Amino acid sequence: MTKKKPLGAGLSRDERMLIVVSEIIQELLKAHHEGKDVNLNRLKTRLASNYGLPSAPRLVDIIAAVPHEAKPILLPKLKAKPIRTASGIAVVAVMCKPHRCPHINMTGNICVYCPGGPDSDFEYSTQSYTGYEPTSMRAIRARYDPFLQTRHRVEQLKQLGHSVDKVEFIVM
Repeated sequence: MTKKKPLGAGLSRDERMLIVVSEIIQELLKAHHEGKDVNLNRLKTRLASNYGLPSAPRLVDIIAAVPHEAKPILLPKLKAKPIRTASGIAVVAVMCKPHRCPHINMTGNICVYCPGGPDSDFEYSTQSYTGYEPTSMRAIRARYDPFLQTRHRVEQLKQLGHSVDKVEFIVM
């Protein structure tokens, strides 16, 4: 028994990924016109395996490839976690640069109940955070620059199909 060759075997990984994204969009448009529901994850996995790809395309790549005339149809279906901006307001959390706990200055001891801070085992995380929360990781990547944190988060929400006309800031 011979192993079945994947479609597009002579093409590069990027070319096969582009074909898979294109076919996903075509299937979604076809399903919309026929009034059918499509399991997007199953569709992505099936097409990626047909083309011998190690992973399915990211949602951001699919949204970026949607033709302009099809965006009103497909974006609401492709939007990741639509509840995030259901009220019309995108929430962006920005984290301040870590400072030493004032309790250390007064007593010389660290607080047991709150992790984080420059003196903690969690390296350069803000007080009361471990550094593994999504906002903490974004802040560390941006070196706690509030402008960069905001810009990257707004771009990320926009790429995921959310409206960023109104933004609520949470300063942590």
